Amino acid sequence: MVKFAAAPLAHAMCRPHVTGAAHVPRSGPAILAANHLSVLDSFLLPALLPRHVTFTAKNEYFDGNPVSGFFMRLGGSLPIDRESAHAAQVMLDEAAALLERGELFGIHPEGTRSPDGRLYRGKVGVAWLTLKTGAPVLPVALSGTERVLPPGTSVPRPARIGIAIGAPMRFDGDHTKARDRRRVTDEIMAAVQKLSGQEYVPAYASSLKAAANGTP
Repeated sequence: MVKFAAAPLAHAMCRPHVTGAAHVPRSGPAILAANHLSVLDSFLLPALLPRHVTFTAKNEYFDGNPVSGFFMRLGGSLPIDRESAHAAQVMLDEAAALLERGELFGIHPEGTRSPDGRLYRGKVGVAWLTLKTGAPVLPVALSGTERVLPPGTSVPRPARIGIAIGAPMRFDGDHTKARDRRRVTDEIMAAVQKLSGQEYVPAYASSLKAAANGTP
């Protein structure tokens, strides 16, 4: 029912150009690791793929804006409190269980929207997931989604978007070792950057936002 409602809406609103959809397995688990330009990224990507993809999204997307909350729920996203380390681990555990059931899980390794269109350093949760479960990672580059719902606006507008999906990536390593998690995350972000063509910034987007807001 969600697909029936969401897919036509996404096609009508965004006129999407999708490449690499054949890399999404017809069955079995995979992690879709995507860049993050818009609140609606976690809705648009699942809406435009043939299989259901479960994404997580911060609580504010559900509660702070009724429009984004509607789209998040329609797309089947799961709310998360990003300020709580315990909540983040609970989310990763739930995602691992979902992958072990053979489902698709979507994640934005940057952890927050890009403040300026550039690609920022990834957080290591994505590496923890792939190393723990063995699920392959599909790098995903979204483009144009920030024009559908620009920051500071509450009403979506028509704008063409692009989705490029790369070949599956598999990794060796120990999910309990920080060095392995960092290495794998950096390799995933390099693959996303190659697809997106974005300028890469070796810093966390959240740190840049905090500095801009005067937060220590």
